[in-house]
Amino acid sequence: MPAASAADLLAWYDRHRRALPWRALPGEQPDPYRVWLSEVMLQQTTVTAVKPYFQKFLTLFPSVTALAAAPEEAVMSAWAGLGYYSRARNLHACAKAVAAAGAFPDTEDGLRKLPGIGAYTAGAIAAIAFDRPAAAVDGNVERVMSRLHAIETPLPAARAQIRLFTQALVPDRRPGDFAQALMDLGATLCTPKRPACALCPWMLPCRARAEGLQDTFPRKVKKEKGVLRKGAAFVALRAGDEAILLRTRPAEGLLGAMAEPPTSEWLPDYDPAKGLLDAPLDARWKRLPGVVKHGFTHFPLELTVFLARVAADTKPPDGMRFTPRAALDTEPLPGAMKKVLAHALAGPVPLAAPVAKPPPEPDLVTPPEPEPPPRRGPIPKPASSRPSDLARIVKKAPKPVRTR
Repeated sequence: MPAASAADLLAWYDRHRRALPWRALPGEQPDPYRVWLSEVMLQQTTVTAVKPYFQKFLTLFPSVTALAAAPEEAVMSAWAGLGYYSRARNLHACAKAVAAAGAFPDTEDGLRKLPGIGAYTAGAIAAIAFDRPAAAVDGNVERVMSRLHAIETPLPAARAQIRLFTQALVPDRRPGDFAQALMDLGATLCTPKRPACALCPWMLPCRARAEGLQDTFPRKVKKEKGVLRKGAAFVALRAGDEAILLRTRPAEGLLGAMAEPPTSEWLPDYDPAKGLLDAPLDARWKRLPGVVKHGFTHFPLELTVFLARVAADTKPPDGMRFTPRAALDTEPLPGAMKKVLAHALAGPVPLAAPVAKPPPEPDLVTPPEPEPPPRRGPIPKPASSRPSDLARIVKKAPKPVRTR
């Protein structure tokens, strides 16, 4: 069986490379900022999902210094919907560190010292942006190398072995193109299901292909499904400006520093029937049918949604704010909370509770108007002397006939 060759993979890449907005064209010098930004966004996220966010970030923050100078709220808002929000906080912190240093480090070791940059991201930036002979091992590369060498050790335990195999193949010339070629191979041909082995430049040296077991690699330990958590979400819509009550979650923890309509705790034994005890303010809360379901990495979530319309002069509770519906795009709302708002605002919104008006104070200056005279009742009709219809209808009985 022939050995896998970097030259064969690069020849395939030169013909079939993907055109991606963050990827430099042949002959162009890669921009470290674009490479870093794309690699952080692509962690646990698809290329299709990342493309519009990448373009938005370049428009809002065209350089690492612009990103470093931006308020955290603006960064989180631009990231909203992309998931794994700790990446956005680390992205902002990393931008500040790079701006303070004046440039990105050009080695793996230097890059690893920056916030949010792990082994894979450091290897990818070092190889692609600075042409260092570094191994960049993401999920696509793990799948390719597991099949190429038929690695029986399941993931994640096999990662150290996969990294060694990958590093051994990295060429001294064009290591950045090699890293991107390996990613493209996993994304387009060596796919999780029904890989296109007949088109693969490494079909002959692939051990899994030779054994007909390519669909069974990489080996994985079955993940335990997290315990379902439940909770309540409260969507308060203010009359007049249609503003929605929101708050910001704590900076640390799940969905840190993101915006949300107020929610209860998320617990396995949460009872939605008692949800109104967690309402953020007094209102005519209406429990909506159904639940909002969302899956996080470690557990699934179900939220029961309560909706209310509140008066125009309602003040937000401490730590909360009213945001007009037209300005919701400026809020860093994660996907789960966008689902909550969509569920709440899809149907008719209940009316606000009527505000009781105080009785008017008596006017002691203006004299009262005189009361109008009482109206006369209807005059009864005189009794008619005309015989009734019944009298006309009833005839007198005939006189008896005498007989002799």
